[in-house]
Amino acid sequence: MKPESWSTKLQVVSFKLQDFMFLQKIGIDLGTANTLVFVPKKGIIINEPTVVAISVVDNKIMAVGAAAKEMLGRTPDSIVAHRPMKDGVIADYRVTEAMLRYFINKAAGNIRFFRPEVMISVPGGITSTERRAVIDAAQAAGAKAAYVIKETIAAAIGAGIDIAAPSGNMVIDIGGGTTDVAILSLGGIVTQTSVRVAGNKIDQAIAEFIKRRHGLAVGDRTAEEIKIKIGSALPVEKELTMDIRGRDMVQGLPKTIQVSTNQVVEAIQEELREIIKAIKSVLQETPPELAADIIDKGMVLTGGTALLRNFDKLIGQSTGVPAYVADDAILCVVKGTGVALDNLESYKKSILASK
Repeated sequence: MKPESWSTKLQVVSFKLQDFMFLQKIGIDLGTANTLVFVPKKGIIINEPTVVAISVVDNKIMAVGAAAKEMLGRTPDSIVAHRPMKDGVIADYRVTEAMLRYFINKAAGNIRFFRPEVMISVPGGITSTERRAVIDAAQAAGAKAAYVIKETIAAAIGAGIDIAAPSGNMVIDIGGGTTDVAILSLGGIVTQTSVRVAGNKIDQAIAEFIKRRHGLAVGDRTAEEIKIKIGSALPVEKELTMDIRGRDMVQGLPKTIQVSTNQVVEAIQEELREIIKAIKSVLQETPPELAADIIDKGMVLTGGTALLRNFDKLIGQSTGVPAYVADDAILCVVKGTGVALDNLESYKKSILASK
C-alpha cells in the first residue's frame, strides 16, 4: 500500500476525531416522550425515548433512552423505569441531569477539549423556575453555556417559516406532554398559550377507555401503539382494527380483545376538545391584520401527536382556518433548535433566555 493512502486515511480519522473533540454546539429537543439531539452540519444524531431506568438498591442509572423504554412495565422491584419529564418540564431534577449528561456525552464524546454550548427547547408556558431548572441541569451535565428556546419558535424555524417577516404565522406544536400554540410575527411571539394536554394524555385516555369498556388493563406502551396504528381524530367509514392483549380486570388472567378506530375516536374526545379550545383562545386574541395572514397561509402543525390521523381536518373544521402538518413534523423543533444555535447572535436578543 502506498504511503500516501495511509496519510489520507490518517487525515480522515484526524478530522473525524476533531469533529467530536472540538464540538462546541448541541441543540436538544428535551421532550416528554422523546429526546432529539441536533449538531450543526451533522443533523439529528440522536432520537431516543425520554426514559431512564434506575436501580433502587444503589440508586444508579441502569439505562437511558431506547434501552430504558424496553424496560417500561417489565422491571423487577429492584429496577424502576420512568420518565423524568412530565408535561414538558422537569419532574425529577437528578435523573434529568444524568440523562442530559448521557445525551451530551453521546453527542460530543467523552474525550473533548471544550464543553459545548447547549440550546434546549421548552414549552411556551414554562415558568421562570422551570426554565432555570433546565439551564442548571444542562450546565451540571457538562454544558459550558445553556440557552432555552420556546418550542413554537423552534418549530417554526424548523418548518422553514421566516419568523422575522412582518407577517403573521400560526404554529401549533403538539408533542408528548404539552400543546403549544403561538402567533409569530417580526421574530417574536404576538400571542400564545400552552396546555398540558398532548400525546401522553391521549394515551392515558385510550387506556382508561379500554379498562372501562372492555374491563382490560393495558400499559402506556400498548395505548401509544393503538393511537399510532389505528387512532384518528375524526370518525372514519373504513375502520382499522387491532388485537390487543392485556390483563382481564375481573379474572386477573391474560385476555385478547379487538379495538377499532372509531372506539379510539370516542376515547380521546375530551383531550382533543382541550387542544381545540387552546387553539381557539389564541385565534380570538389575534390582531385583525395577523388574523387575515393566518387565514391566507393556514396553521402549521408540528410535533409527533400532529401525525394523528385527521387531526389537521378536525382543527380546520373546528376553527374555520385551514391547517396542515409540516414536513418532518416530529423533527421540526430539534431542527429549529439547531438552526437557532448555529445563528446564536441573530436570535439571542429577541427569543432566547440565558443564564
